[in-house]
This record gives sequence, C-alpha cells and structure tokens, in this order.
Amino acid sequence: MSAIGYKRPSSSATKDQKPKVFVRAARGKVQKIVRERYLRDDIPCQSKSCPLCISKLPTDSNGNELEPILSEEPFFLEKFSRHYLIPDTNVFYHCMDALEHPSNFFDVIVLQTVLSEIASKSIPLYNRIKRLCQEKTKRFTPFSNEFFSDTYIDKIEGESPNDRNDRAIRTAASWYTGHLAGLGIKVVLITNDRRNAEIAAEQGIQTSTLKDYVQFLPDSEVLLDMISAVADAAAANEKASSETKAIYEHHWSTSRMLTCIKNGEVHKGVLNVSTYNFLEGSINTPGYNKPILISGREYLNRAVQGDVVCVQILPQSQWKTEAGEIASDDEDVLVNASAEPDASRSIDLETPTSKKAHPTGKIVGILKRNWRPYVGHVDNTTVAQSKGGSQQTVLLTPMDRRIPKIRFRTRQAPRLLGQRIVAAIDTWEATSRYPEGHFVRALGEMETKEAETEALLLEYDVQHRPFPKAVLDCLPQEGHNYKVPADKSDPLWKNRKDFRDLLICSIDPPGCQDIDDALHARVLPNGNFEVGVHIADVTHFVKPKTAMDSEAASRGTTVYLVDKRIDMLPMLLGTELCSLRPYVERFAFSCLWEMDEDANIVNTSFTKSVIASKEAFSYADAQARIDDKNMQDPLTNGMRILLKLSKKLKQKRMDDGALNLASPEVRIQTDNETSDPMDVEIKQLLETNSLVEECMLLANISVAQKIYDTFPQTAVLRRHASPPLSNFDSLQDILQVCKGMHLKCDTSKSLAKSLDECVDPNEPYFNTLLRILTTRCMLSAEYFCSGTIAAPEFRHYGLATSIYTHFTSPIRRYADVLAHRQLAAAIDYEVLNPSISDKQRLIEISNGINYRHRMAQMAGRASVEYYVGQALKGGIAEEDAYVIKVFKNGFVVFIAKFGLEGIVYTKSMTNMLEPNVEFLEDKYMLKVEIRDPPKPKVVEIQMFQKVRVRVGTVRDEHSGKQKVDIRLVH
Repeated sequence: MSAIGYKRPSSSATKDQKPKVFVRAARGKVQKIVRERYLRDDIPCQSKSCPLCISKLPTDSNGNELEPILSEEPFFLEKFSRHYLIPDTNVFYHCMDALEHPSNFFDVIVLQTVLSEIASKSIPLYNRIKRLCQEKTKRFTPFSNEFFSDTYIDKIEGESPNDRNDRAIRTAASWYTGHLAGLGIKVVLITNDRRNAEIAAEQGIQTSTLKDYVQFLPDSEVLLDMISAVADAAAANEKASSETKAIYEHHWSTSRMLTCIKNGEVHKGVLNVSTYNFLEGSINTPGYNKPILISGREYLNRAVQGDVVCVQILPQSQWKTEAGEIASDDEDVLVNASAEPDASRSIDLETPTSKKAHPTGKIVGILKRNWRPYVGHVDNTTVAQSKGGSQQTVLLTPMDRRIPKIRFRTRQAPRLLGQRIVAAIDTWEATSRYPEGHFVRALGEMETKEAETEALLLEYDVQHRPFPKAVLDCLPQEGHNYKVPADKSDPLWKNRKDFRDLLICSIDPPGCQDIDDALHARVLPNGNFEVGVHIADVTHFVKPKTAMDSEAASRGTTVYLVDKRIDMLPMLLGTELCSLRPYVERFAFSCLWEMDEDANIVNTSFTKSVIASKEAFSYADAQARIDDKNMQDPLTNGMRILLKLSKKLKQKRMDDGALNLASPEVRIQTDNETSDPMDVEIKQLLETNSLVEECMLLANISVAQKIYDTFPQTAVLRRHASPPLSNFDSLQDILQVCKGMHLKCDTSKSLAKSLDECVDPNEPYFNTLLRILTTRCMLSAEYFCSGTIAAPEFRHYGLATSIYTHFTSPIRRYADVLAHRQLAAAIDYEVLNPSISDKQRLIEISNGINYRHRMAQMAGRASVEYYVGQALKGGIAEEDAYVIKVFKNGFVVFIAKFGLEGIVYTKSMTNMLEPNVEFLEDKYMLKVEIRDPPKPKVVEIQMFQKVRVRVGTVRDEHSGKQKVDIRLVH
C-alpha cells in the first residue's frame, strides 16, 4: 500500500482528514492507493477588513507577519456595492488579457480549484496568473479552498470533474459571502456559464458574466474588446449554424490522430510556414528524409505557424516541389473587401511535379496549438467609418506574413486605424476563412520607434517587463556600495584565490557595460605560459530557488537590440556588481591553463577568485595596442602572448575540422541623444576578436569536460548535431549547375576543406556567400542534459569538439549560470543544490533556454532590419547584391553592405509593359524580356550572380512599417 499525501500541517492546524481508497490494475496485480488530504482551519481570507483572520496570517522566512492583500476599501459599483471578485476557471482561461488590464480588476480572489484546472490546461497561463498574484498593485490573492475545512467538498458519485469543480467554486464564493457579510463587502462570482450562475444565484451568491460586469467599468469600451470570442459566444449562448457551409475539412479527434500516428498511417510534426509563400508550409518527420510539403489553404486546414499537427500523406502522383512563386499580398485579398464571414475558397499556388518532388500531404488535425498574441494593424479596408463607435468586425493584418489575418470585433475601429495593436486568436472554425480573436491592447502609432520596438519585443516573446519587487529584494542591501571585503579572513574569501595582482584585462565591443570575461597571460619560470580566463561570479549573487533565479531562468538570456538591451539580470548586478569593470575588485570564477610554446595544455585548474581588472579595451583599442611596437609594458605583452597562443589554438581546431562559417553582421551607427540611425556598416573582425573567441571556446570545452566527468547524468552541455546530408541537396545542385563545384559533406572536416576550395577568382565575395548559405543548411545548436542522450551525440559539429558547454557569459545567459553551479560543486567549492541534479527539471530548463535563445537571436536581427530601413528612409542607394534564390516571379538578393536580403519582383523591372518571364528551373535562372521602348532587351538572372540594385524604402502594406524596396539596375 502506498500513501500519497500533501505536506502535513502542524497538529493545531489539522481539523480533518479525507482518506480515499482506489484500486487499480498494475501488471496483473491489484494495488491499493490511499490518498490523504489534510484540511486546515487556519487559512485567512486575506481581507484587511477582517478582524477574525488577523491571527491566521502567515509569516515570511524571517518570522515577520505578512500583510493581508485584499483592500479594506475595495472597488465600488452601484450594482455590486463594495466588492471582491471571484472569477471561475473559464474566465481566467479565455479572458486573461482583460483581467491583466492595469486600470481595472482589483481585489481578486484566485481559488486553488481554478489554479489547479489552469495548470492542467496551460502552464504559460498558470505562470501569468502567478505573476499577477505577485503584483501588489492589482491585489490578486490565491485562496487554498481545497485545503480549508470550511470550503473543501467531496466528489459526489456520478459527478463529472467539471461539475465538482464548479460546485467547489460556488462553495468558496458562498463562504466568502457569509464571512464578509458583516463588513459591508460583497463578493461577486464572475462566470460565463449560465447554469453555474443560476445555481449560484439560488444559493444567494451574487454573480455576473464578465461582459455584464465590464459594462459598468470606466474603460468598458476597451475591456469589451478584450473579451475573447469564445467567452463572448458562450455568454450569449451562440452556436455556429449547422447549415453554414464548411470551407475546410473538420479536424480529426485527438484519439483518432494518436491511434493513426501509432499505426504509422499519419505523421506528427511542427508546421513551418514558408517565409516567401504563406500558402505553403513544411513539416519535418523521421519518416522522410525530405520535409513534407503542405500547399494551399485547403490542405493547411487552419493550422498556424508553430502548431503541432497531424499530416496525412497524399498519393505520390500528387507530390510537388517547393513553390516556384513568391506569394504576394494580393493572394490574400478580401472577398467584397469585407471582414464578415465568407464561404469562398482561395486559389492555391500550383507547383509542378518533378524528380525533385517532396512528399506532400494535408493537415487532418491539430495536436497542439501555438497561438500567441500577434502584433499587427487593422486593415483599413475592413473598417466602416459610418458606424461610428458601434461594434464592427475588422481584420488584423499581422506583422508576420506567415500568420493569417485575424477577425475580431471592436468598438474602437476608427481609433485603431494607424495604430500598432496586439490581438489574440481564440478559435478557428471550419466555416470561417479567418481565425476569430479579440483585441488585447494598442501599442501606439505605427512607425514610431517606441511602438515598433514594443511590437518587436512582443512578436518575439521577449520578456521585458520591469523586474518585480520580489526579484529586486534579492539584491545586496548595500546596492552600488557593495564591495569585496577588505579582510581576507571574511567568510566570503573562503576557498577563493587572490588574483588581484595579476595583469588582467577585458576585451569587448565598444561601450560594453556587462563585462562577463577578462583574461591574462604570463610566462612561467619553466618557460611555459599561464593563461587565465576569469568569468564574472554571478552565482555568488544569484542563488537557487530565489525569485532572482526564477526570473533569470524565465528570461533565459539578455536580448540585444540596436538601441537597447533587455537584461536577464537587474542592472545593479549586470553592469555593476558582477561586471568585471576595470580598477575595481570583483568576485570571479577562474579557469587556468599551463601551456607550452605550441599551445599544448600541460594542466588545467578551476578556482573561485577575486580579481582587479587593469583595463577594459574595445577590440580596436586592444588591436592597436598590440600592433604598437612602442608599447612594451607587461599588460600589452600579456595580450601578445594571448594572441600568439590563440592563433595556434584556432589552427588546431581547424585541423580537427572546425567550420569557418559566415553570417551577415552589420553595425548601426546611431545618434547618441535620439538613437536615430545615422549609418550602416559591416562589422570588421580583428585578430583580437579571434583572440577572445579562442580563449572563451577553450574555457567552455574545459568546463564541459569537468562537469561531465563529475556529473555524467546531469551536466548542462551544448551540442551541434551533424546535419543530414539531405539538407545540402538543394545547395549542392545549385552549386554544381551554376558554378561547376561540389561540396563534400560527409564530415565537418571534409566540408571545411571543400569550402576552402570553392573559390571564384572573378568574384572574391562568392566564398563568403557560399559559407552564409551553408550555415542555413545546418541544424541549430542546443542545450541539453547529458543523461538524455549517448555520449557520441554530445559532439559540436561546427566547433569540431567532442564536448562543449556555455560557461563564459553568466551575466547574459542562464545556461552559463547552471554550468557555474555545477563546476563549483565539481571542485568542492560548494554542495550542489538538488535543483541542479534533477534531470527532469534540467530538461525543462534546457528546452526553455533553447527557445529564449532562438527568440533573442530573431529579435536582434529584426531590430537591425528595422533600423536599416529607418537609415535608408527617404533616400536611395545603389549597391552590389548577390542572387541567393530564384522564383518564377522574382528573385531574392543578399546585400552585403546592409546584411539583409530582399525580393526583387520581375514586375518591378519594367515601367510600362508587363515583362515576359521564362523560368528555367533546372538552371536556377530567369530570363526576363523587358519590352519597354525604346530598346527592348532580355535580362538573365541566375543563382550566385552579382547584380547592381537600387535600394530605397516603401511602406509595407502587410507589416504597416517601412520596408526595404529593392529594384534591379539594368
């Protein structure tokens, strides 16, 4: 017999026990399960007005009594008097955006029953409610009704879980109503369930639908728009007419999908919609070495970018190649220019069948939705100006072209025109061409820097709210005056080495404030070299299981935009106490190596330390100092040693097969006062860039081996899996056809060698372009827990190392924080916290930081793209560009100077007559006949071709902001 119980309270707080006995079959045996629930009578109502519950208030870790949360003067409405609110589960589930409104919904009781239901449905939503409960201004308070003797209820035989939970919510609401009756404070149960409301009313509980309640609030017009389409329909008891003709096939049930997946009849995967053609998507699945294509609205069947879908493969005769055309916004025109429902099918783009055909399928069901808040603008063609302030249906055009337009109802339509707004999808019925959603909030006028930056952060799910008080309370009380203790007998010096006399310096991008790393090198008495990498000791300040640690894990990484930085840690730590700034003493975690003249490692050691950096260099300043032969001071000579050894370390990596790939990187020069873009330039990489990179790589590799040796099941590592050879098929064919060259892709070493050999003497940039395109064939590197995969799979393909982790940037990456804690335990500096040895927890954290890392990268790129557009605004530039993709109706070029790519449509190549276009698919070529007088001509465009383009900006009707407009100069 096994007992599963909740934490036993003190005997004085225990009033009752509710044992439940279940019998279940397990491998042919009968197992008896006893679940015990300990009920308490000392749970306070959390109202400041209640004298009865003062003695029941809990205390903090220091024994201080916590203040009640609910106000003694709650919000007053004539219909409800002074009152607290108790929303039911569905109100939280469907209307969270409204509840989060900063100027409405205060003094809200969140029942444990509701929290448990939400946790089982949506962990992200559960976390939003938890954060709301932490915001003191909103006064949301959890109430443990399932553990309180006066509100706990048993399940009645034959009662469904949903009915039981509704009854539990009513019971808690009834208790609060009676408990506060003598204090002049009412309780209002917010529910959109008509039957639940009727029963509650019979029990003397005051109820309201959310829609009815909101109508009494000052911001009712905005709040009504924020109520989800699902909740609105439920409250009105609306149902779609069964006579409405379905536009799409109905989705399969979950049980049918899971059964067919198990039988191999259908396939499961994540939908990735094409960047160039929003009417085409693909799904990677182990069953095929090529992605499964999904072409057209009908076969996409209401799936949205990122959904986990179930795909049925079509007969091979219907297999297609990737779409040969770029889908324009014209493909998504409205029928009758109206946002109202229509039953018309759109015409899907057709693609020919050939020997290059991909397996092609159709989506038959959605296993998991990836809906999120979407940023966009209201399509002005759907707004009826004559309706004034009355409710009307409009369409949101999302910034992300891969997302379909979203239909929602609003009373603010005329005011929302020209605004950057946020909307959420609630449902997408088979009878509706567009998904139904609701308005969330307005961000501001389009094309303003503030609104566009906010839109970018939301679009890439960057957590950018101010750090909550609970996090800030974790900071040292001394604040900016915090210092390393002068007395070395202080406990903080225990097991730390004193490196303050070493000639340590940092080398970073110009203006860097969050300095994670510093370095030193010196000659040892035996003629060898000591090399040190010193990393900010973030874990000295950020302890496990604190609000600070939870916030850092949630953010995952610092996000760098052109004009701002979204920190993972509060600024006091990131740019002050942890940052290895010069001329001040700082706690550090040091990696030390003894190396010989050929950069062979003689021994390695790790230690906690205290350092005092002697200087903070930019890459350019450090390079200038190294190159200046007149500078012969010990610090400069130390950097020269580092440079010499780093070159040898890099050569060893290259000899092992490390890849020297390329990615387009540009730097935006901005005005110091306004942050307006002034110029765009390509980032110049110096030898000092490579110096720092090689030292950081060595530190990461050394730490990875140490923590894996010590914790083989739970080491937090980073891997870069070998890409499937099929990933290179398209690039190989293009390279062979257009350049007569070939890549050897069987190993990273052979790929590195063949990349070096692919050189066009007539075009120096070709090799860099090929490396950029090769990078796109790679899989993404990812964090993982060592006990989840076999050791041979740890390998980092790009770096050609058998093991790797991230250790060198703990101020801006949470993965590095975990590595620091594991390394500290590995060298017996401290005991490993149990949370860092829990494999399942580490898997979840790894998945989370992988996601945050991807989002941060995309947000950074989008910020650069936006600022490049702003820098070009109102001007025209002629630049060299390179063709990287060819379609029937246009081609994609990469402009090296701006680090961006864009589409040149063939129709833009003429001023008068539509050009005649011949698409030679097998040659990756377009032949465009320009028929404009006086001299008609034929222009040939082929992959890798260098062309001259004219670059300007126009307003993108889809995203609503300035986009780069590229025209061929011919």
